[in-house]
Amino acid sequence: HASHSLLSGVDLQCYENNHAHRTEEMDMEQLLVRRGQPFSVVLQCTDHIPRLPDHQLNLILHLGKNNEVVLKVSDSEQDHGKWWFSQRNAQGEVMLTLHSPADAPVGLYSMTVVLLSADGQLLEQTKSQTFYLLFNPWCKDDSVYLPSEELLQEYILNENGILYQGSWDDITTVPWNFGQFEKDVVDICFEVLDNSPAALKNSEMDIANRGSPVYVSRTITAMVNANDDRGVVSGRWDGEYSDGVAPTRWTGSVPILRRWSEGGGQRVRYGQCWVFTGVACTVLRCLGIPTRCITNYSSAHDTDANISVDYLFNDQLENVNYHCWVESWMKRDDLPEGFDGWQVLDPTPLERSDGVFCCGPCPVHAVKEGEVGLKYDTPFVFSEVNADLIFWIVHPDGERIQVSQNSKVIGRNISTKSVYGDFREDITANYKHPEGSMKEREVYKKAGRQVGQKNKDPGQLKLFIKHAPAIHGTDFDVIIEVYNSGREDTDAQLTVTSNAITYNSIHRGECQRKTTSLTVQAHKAHKEVLRLQYDHYGACVSEHHMIRVTALLQLTNQDNIILQEINIPLKMPALHIKIIGKAIVSHKLTAHISFTNPLPVSLQGGVFTVEGAGLTEAIEIKTHGKIEPGQAVTVKFSFKPTRAGLRKLLVDFDSDRLRDVKGEATVIVRTKMQNRNAVPEI
Repeated sequence: HASHSLLSGVDLQCYENNHAHRTEEMDMEQLLVRRGQPFSVVLQCTDHIPRLPDHQLNLILHLGKNNEVVLKVSDSEQDHGKWWFSQRNAQGEVMLTLHSPADAPVGLYSMTVVLLSADGQLLEQTKSQTFYLLFNPWCKDDSVYLPSEELLQEYILNENGILYQGSWDDITTVPWNFGQFEKDVVDICFEVLDNSPAALKNSEMDIANRGSPVYVSRTITAMVNANDDRGVVSGRWDGEYSDGVAPTRWTGSVPILRRWSEGGGQRVRYGQCWVFTGVACTVLRCLGIPTRCITNYSSAHDTDANISVDYLFNDQLENVNYHCWVESWMKRDDLPEGFDGWQVLDPTPLERSDGVFCCGPCPVHAVKEGEVGLKYDTPFVFSEVNADLIFWIVHPDGERIQVSQNSKVIGRNISTKSVYGDFREDITANYKHPEGSMKEREVYKKAGRQVGQKNKDPGQLKLFIKHAPAIHGTDFDVIIEVYNSGREDTDAQLTVTSNAITYNSIHRGECQRKTTSLTVQAHKAHKEVLRLQYDHYGACVSEHHMIRVTALLQLTNQDNIILQEINIPLKMPALHIKIIGKAIVSHKLTAHISFTNPLPVSLQGGVFTVEGAGLTEAIEIKTHGKIEPGQAVTVKFSFKPTRAGLRKLLVDFDSDRLRDVKGEATVIVRTKMQNRNAVPEI
């Protein structure tokens, strides 16, 4: 046998492979391929190609932190559903084409090429090299296959999104930077998987399960919140965030994932539902599972899984203003037929599932059809979109009186960003049948729930609440109208309160209260005006700048109580961003960000946070001194775009008296200078 070595190395052809596997945005230095789709590497030989039959080539793959799983790659396609490779000889090189099964475990593989003699003796082997294998929604045999290029552009490849907030009748938006292809993010995603309790307990079993998107998505959902493991984000809702970052300050997932990884898996403080959702969406898209962010308005969080939410007036935590989760697209081979497609995954720690804070994957179709026996956590999701709200007034002696309410409000305007642009798509019909339809009654019955005890009929008095434009920092009027549709005049007592609340209805303090005794004449309306003054609400308003106005009408001669509520998101000022320069990869751009203080008080500790996938890492810019009422502040900073395409720069402004002020600018980045006047070459 030749005494000198024949193999000089392996060229992984990262550029060609990553391009073919739609991962070139992630990295060009490391090989990133999708399962079920072949890729080719080139074995370089010193002088001549090892000749068969004198020699044979073997390919060995290792998987796992300590290479605990070993796979020999077959050199023919006989074993269906197994790794195999084919080879083509060229001048001094051999092209090896690897074929991975469409259900192979995702993860970091290391690969070695081994040269054996004809009688099977080891002659030499190449230095092992690594590559990542991801889910492949473009491959029809993969269980995450999604047969629409348009949907894949959004649910796998779009690094920017919109999260919906506000209230069901006044929907607001917040831009989010998913950044799933930013540097190191893919490594951190696998680090998250490696830190799950199951992986730490038995890594071989965990690796074997990583071929299943059901297992992987459930694991990620549990790991995004740090309630009971080495999870990523710690949730907090009480307004005390000084030992961390206030949830409203984040504008994207990348700084959170990097902070978690750099801190050795220490939880990042703090998140709330949209933050958990944004981070989960980043990780799942990065791994190759089509994913979108969902907001459910008037979500019910019901603590005993019976589907009528008792809403006590002394403890208003039950009817959450909105709640966010993600949906991921996959086949459910673990369920009877008919439940493939979108699955709910809720990474916010609300309910323990299998003893761990996590929820899903739960088929959206199972929720719609009331199939609450299908896993995972379907009764819980069903409650969030279907409960009946029953209001009770609790008297100091413990006596409860049921209240009539003018509208039934659970699970409405379920929203996600459209695939076709920055606008809202309403997907409520995926979750429930039309209200009051026969089908809705059937589903309730199947789910073992009483068809809602309807709230008592409010009788002849009706209650309405309207308000003038509510701009944060100004005084504005809320008008409460009591209409008497009956034939006789009616005496009643009207109590109106305004409360500062968070997005999930935690009270942060009462701003104002007003009680009036009134007589409403037959067929007439009585108008009561409550003036909401910044002097009152400014001190107690939460970082979600949301005010809930509640009107309670007690009829003097009967125990009927009528309730009406409205959530008012205060309108926030926008940040103005102007970008100077031509957007070209690796060329300097300058952004001017300006903000005008809309409040009648001065602001201290102002800080801008800027980030954008393909544009810049997250950067903080502090302002100095006070920003007086009406004063404008402009900061500028420079950056060099790293990747071409349509890119968004997101900015947040935060201060002592005003938080969660957002702004965004969109730029189209080109790869190189385009010389308009160039003469075409003939």
